[in-house]
Amino acid sequence: MQRILSTELPARVGATVRLAGWVHRRRLLKSVAFLIVRDAAGLAQVVVAAPAVREQVEALTEETVVEVVGTVVANPTAPAGVEVVEPTVRPLGPPAVPPPFDLYRPVLTATLPTQLDHAPVALRHPVRSAALRISAAAVSGFRATLDGRGFVEVHTPKVVASSTESGANVFALDWFGRPAYLAQSPQFYKQLMVGVFERVYEVGPVFRAEPHDTVRHLAQYTSLDVELGFVADHRDVMAVLRETLAGMVATVGERAGNALATLGVTVPEVPAEIPAVHFTDALKIAGAPADEPDLAPAHERALGEWALREHGSDFLFVTGYPMAKRPFYTHPDPARPAYSNGFDLLFRGVELVTGGQRLHRHADYLAALAARGEPVEPYAGYVDAFRHGMPPHGGFAIGLERFVARLTGAANVREVTAFPRDLHRLTP
Repeated sequence: MQRILSTELPARVGATVRLAGWVHRRRLLKSVAFLIVRDAAGLAQVVVAAPAVREQVEALTEETVVEVVGTVVANPTAPAGVEVVEPTVRPLGPPAVPPPFDLYRPVLTATLPTQLDHAPVALRHPVRSAALRISAAAVSGFRATLDGRGFVEVHTPKVVASSTESGANVFALDWFGRPAYLAQSPQFYKQLMVGVFERVYEVGPVFRAEPHDTVRHLAQYTSLDVELGFVADHRDVMAVLRETLAGMVATVGERAGNALATLGVTVPEVPAEIPAVHFTDALKIAGAPADEPDLAPAHERALGEWALREHGSDFLFVTGYPMAKRPFYTHPDPARPAYSNGFDLLFRGVELVTGGQRLHRHADYLAALAARGEPVEPYAGYVDAFRHGMPPHGGFAIGLERFVARLTGAANVREVTAFPRDLHRLTP
């Protein structure tokens, strides 16, 4: 008899079926016992009346892996309106050691550090696993949207020879006796691949050795990177980002509906045109000094509230950040060279995406590095490619964990990360 999942039970009323999963909970009443079995799809209620089977169930511990064979009957009060009766129950391994918290409760009562210390079992809780299902659906939507628009997925090195891309702190390692570093982003490589495919994207880890200890920062996170050639300016990039976000949100709604329901989350609407404000206007809206070089988290929150109030949008573009706060490869605004053809996208008052138009002429790269007093040598392999003809191009990067945290309303990005790596955590 082939195993079925719990979600298939409603279609099997009257049939004998085989389930397998984990003991989620046991309820031992005087005349009957209930065994709740959890599998990848959900929960199944098993009704135990036979004394011999009840004795088996009483000996089980939560999280023990079992196989159940029984008959499906309708019961409106059971999960999904069905339950399994007259079962045989067979352990598929030794009795499990119960975790230090109850997985059958609607919400994990353990502190977040305790959950993270015991992540392999904490992630089994429906609330924790729901966030990861949403994450998987978001990545699927990201890929599908870009595949449908002629983009090619690429895979770039995560170990690099120099720590040059963004000025952020990097993790150093030994590479066969030579110094090497974990990549802060695929930025240089995805630009170079525009010279091959014109439109590229990547899903992969990036590493930032910045000593942040906040609810929104990780030392390793998943970056959804995009780069496209033959753009007029950063607005073409913003248009692709808008389409990509719409595709991600739609796929989350289609493929992770049960996970959204578990978390009580409704996916936001991505406007047909996301509102945009220039950095100088953003400072005024946020009540920041006119000479402020960047947006602080409090400014971002104020802008998020403004976008929702004035435009009914959870999303807001802030364009034209000062060139002094952008990487050297950023294209300046031809009309206002002190400001960039770059942007951030705020999602519910938090920076989610950074992007913009890049320089594409070799001479401009040499001039940009010289203006910042930086030597060309560390960038030679990157800058040299622009001698061989590159189109006007631009791109962006979405932080996956931050996207899921804002989507689900998680207070801490670690709540939606399977095994977070940060300033303090390197295990499990």
